[in-house]
Amino acid sequence: MSQKDNQLSFLDEKSAADNAPVVCLGMTFESEEVRRNYFREELRKKLPELKVIEGYPIGEDEDIIALSDPPYYTACPNPWLGEVIAKEMKVEQQSPYNKTPYIGDIVEGKNDAVYNAHSYHTKVPYKAIMRYILHYTEPGDLVFDGFSGTGMTGVAAKRCADPSEIEKLGYSIDELDVKASDELISKLGERNIILSDLSPAASLISQNYNNDFNIIEFEQEANKIIDIVEQECKWLYKNSDQSNSKENINYTVWSDVFTCPSCSSEIIYWDVAVNTTEKKMYNEFQCDTCSVRLDKKSLDRSWHQVYDEFLKENISMAKQVPVNINYSIGTKRYDHKVDEEQMKLLKKIEQYKLESWIPLIRMPEGDESRRNDRIGITHVHQYFTKRNLIVLSTFYKHAVKSKYVNQLLFFFQASITRATKTNRFRFGGTGGLSGTLYIPSLTFERNVILLLKNKLRDFLKMIKETGSTEKNKSLVTTQSITEANSIPNNSVDYIFTDPPFGKNLMYSELNFLWEAWLKVLTNNKTEAIMNNTQKKTLFEYQKLMEKSFAQYFRVLKPGRWITIEFSNSQASVWNAIQESLQKVGFVIADVSALDKKQGSFKAVTSTIAVKQDLVITAYKPSKLNIDKMRKQTNTEESAWIFLNQHLEKLPVFSGSKGEASIIAERTTRILFDRMIAFHVQHGFPVPISSAEFQLGVTQRFPMRDGMAFLESQVADYDKKRTIVKEFSQMSLFVSDENSAIEWIRQQLMRKPQTRQDLHPQFMKEIRHIAKHEQLPELDSLLVQNFLRYEGDEVVPDQIGSYLRRNYHDLRGFENSDIKMKNKAMNRWYVADPNKQADLEKLREKSLLREFGSYVEELSTHKKKLKQFRTEAIRAGFKKSWSDKDYTKIVTVGDRLPESVIQEDDKLLMYYDNAQIRLDM
Repeated sequence: MSQKDNQLSFLDEKSAADNAPVVCLGMTFESEEVRRNYFREELRKKLPELKVIEGYPIGEDEDIIALSDPPYYTACPNPWLGEVIAKEMKVEQQSPYNKTPYIGDIVEGKNDAVYNAHSYHTKVPYKAIMRYILHYTEPGDLVFDGFSGTGMTGVAAKRCADPSEIEKLGYSIDELDVKASDELISKLGERNIILSDLSPAASLISQNYNNDFNIIEFEQEANKIIDIVEQECKWLYKNSDQSNSKENINYTVWSDVFTCPSCSSEIIYWDVAVNTTEKKMYNEFQCDTCSVRLDKKSLDRSWHQVYDEFLKENISMAKQVPVNINYSIGTKRYDHKVDEEQMKLLKKIEQYKLESWIPLIRMPEGDESRRNDRIGITHVHQYFTKRNLIVLSTFYKHAVKSKYVNQLLFFFQASITRATKTNRFRFGGTGGLSGTLYIPSLTFERNVILLLKNKLRDFLKMIKETGSTEKNKSLVTTQSITEANSIPNNSVDYIFTDPPFGKNLMYSELNFLWEAWLKVLTNNKTEAIMNNTQKKTLFEYQKLMEKSFAQYFRVLKPGRWITIEFSNSQASVWNAIQESLQKVGFVIADVSALDKKQGSFKAVTSTIAVKQDLVITAYKPSKLNIDKMRKQTNTEESAWIFLNQHLEKLPVFSGSKGEASIIAERTTRILFDRMIAFHVQHGFPVPISSAEFQLGVTQRFPMRDGMAFLESQVADYDKKRTIVKEFSQMSLFVSDENSAIEWIRQQLMRKPQTRQDLHPQFMKEIRHIAKHEQLPELDSLLVQNFLRYEGDEVVPDQIGSYLRRNYHDLRGFENSDIKMKNKAMNRWYVADPNKQADLEKLREKSLLREFGSYVEELSTHKKKLKQFRTEAIRAGFKKSWSDKDYTKIVTVGDRLPESVIQEDDKLLMYYDNAQIRLDM
């Protein structure tokens, strides 16, 4: 059977199933419509108790009920989550479960039917999420995303049952087994999904992406409504005021009008800044009256008084005029300036009395939402031209009467942003500035009838592509993740989440134009962003993220994984995420990169955003191991209990194409940091020093290439290590003493060398050292952390192996040979574990002396420390924590620059937890 026949067969089945008896939560209903009506009435009864839940949206009861399709989707907190999970989803723990982090960097593009169906401020490609879900779960497992946005996690979970989608990822299918090369990854099949978002607009998008309906009937209904709209509104886009005109307008360009600072005459920006012949736009131009040279910044806006027929008042607005249209005759397109005929049409439109409903609502207070007050655009309806308002209103009037209102509102909502004045004219492309409500000087007014047709086409293409023969188990709720209490404890198998990025995007403000049409608005009290208007600083953001991660920790099964996709290069925000994650009990096992290929406007131009997103992988430790550590408090054994559990969770091998990579999480320094973080966050004393830990690791665990393994893992590593020739260097950005030491370690592991050889490279690397960082000289770093061969003993193996590999005349020579000694003289190298432990002890003493001098200095004056060794502060905080001297940590922390505390994960961890101890 052909793919087309398969699709038609599927659509026929869907049409028949829609009118067949339906079983839901153990009850049988005559049809989907009967089921829907029953649960809507039940939802109406439950609303009073739901209104006290965090994130309950702003809207009338009937509007919330009309959007909802319970028990699977509600436009408010979903009271059926626990019941559906218990009765229709598998929640038992699979045994055994032994997954290590997915460590491959992912590159997935956005140009597919799913991406094109609806634009949203951020969206992780579902194909990227599929790789994670396939890695961490099996069919029937329950996946949760509490910051679900458009529901791409759900799309990914659903498509894990589609062999063609899986094969596009480069995997093969052997019966139901999903394989990469000969390695079993997972099994073919859908995963169950819970999607939650604070935004009613986002949850409606999620619902449409992730739940089934009668596609044939919907398509007929949607086309019927668009035909009606076209008949009622086609006169709006004729190239004259004559309704029988054959010229159909595709778009109109509107231009700002300014006044010349020299002669005070009006300047139409299009006329002076745009060259339509050469398709160029000029930054500098001449006044067409007095010929003075100008740029846009030197101009003043021209204002005019207009009567707002909807608000029934005169308002002052920045002046814009229509300057150019693009129209079609048959299949050919043309451009010309707006002429008298066009002006007659526009006058006719302005005089038209619009009687159908439109949202007449003031834009909310916000950092982004009121940016256009300064040009007189203060209400939602003012973001649209009168012409586009008429079409949108006409469509909405018919859509809300349909049983497919949610599906109709999906592509209607997808059309809204493209129908506003935020779209700018550019040669070669149009669109608004992503992540903003900025209205440009040249606005692009689309033909909304064509826009609705195109978005319906995109929606149908996506829906037909995602069809499934089995009922997809997707639950969608509209609420704050900070109070997801209806999801049972330890019921979720895997979490993938893409949380808000600090102050990158003001979601509730950007969604307001959509939600005003839905009549249900985001309750942003618990919106996890940094926002001046909402009085949410980094502190409030971190606390909200902590509450969110606490819910994630509660619902996730022990031993299972959470993946956090994160896009923000601000160290303070990055650390807030890590700190929140670890504070609630998660243990970080890996940080890698996810490349979305395309960046939004802010990702391209803003200093606080990055093009390549980071992915944090963490796990929920077993209660058994936590209890063991609690019993071993104040003993060294608690460190080794943690390490045995942690090493079991780390990837064993990383590499490809004949090249292996160091797994940073397996190095002793990172393992020590993770052990410390776990103990501090759980309120346990730190049981062991750095020197004792490094020595203990090498004595208790097999070491390979500077990495620690369990006995059960090392054979697998050795096998894979034999087939690679090279080791790739870890990418390091040297910004402080710790990263400088690690950089030196890498250089010396690769090539033991003299101080003279190392110094020029070192000076290049430290150009980006933070201003507050008092970095020791290279000589001090070498003496405190490494060893130098001075000819008094046999050449160390590390140096000897390097010399024999790289100098032909030394091959076959013993380490005791005089020629080897001469060549090895004054080379620095990485010490073996026993000597490294001694170095660590000496270094720690030096750092604590330095910290003591800071404490003494601060006792004599109240100024902040401007420059210091961060490593000394870290060492002092660690010692103070062990001594339970929380006051010293807070006192010194208060005298450090706030940015330093917020941008250093270790200092922030000690400082926050010390404050908590003092407040107890």
